[in-house]
Amino acid sequence: MDPLKSITQIAGSGLVAQSTRMRVVAENIANARSTGSAPGADPYVRKTVEFGANFDRAMGATAVAVTSLGTDQQTPFAIEHDPGNPAADADGNVKMPNVNVMLEMADMREAGRSYSANLQMIKQARSMISQTIDLLRAG
Repeated sequence: MDPLKSITQIAGSGLVAQSTRMRVVAENIANARSTGSAPGADPYVRKTVEFGANFDRAMGATAVAVTSLGTDQQTPFAIEHDPGNPAADADGNVKMPNVNVMLEMADMREAGRSYSANLQMIKQARSMISQTIDLLRAG
């Protein structure tokens, strides 16, 4: 298989993986204050993305893939005292989502940079293909 085509396919798999990651991070940020609908109910649970290597025999290379979308069951919910909240328990405490907005923003920034790097790789491969075609025409 053409190495330049492999490069674009590998970088393309990175684009798909990072766009999934950015979508999940955006959902986490959007729900950072989403409490349960009933007193004492659990709030929104932070979602996670897991990546893995995916060997493509036709391409002869390993690409990145989203292996699973899950939830963060290890980070505890924050507790806030807000007796006026409809999700408050008998003591006036509300379980808040286990989303750390600063951590999510850092993750979003990293995903954006990875996405840009993969996009740049595709642009470079296309430029090399174009230059090769130009050289073949001139020769």
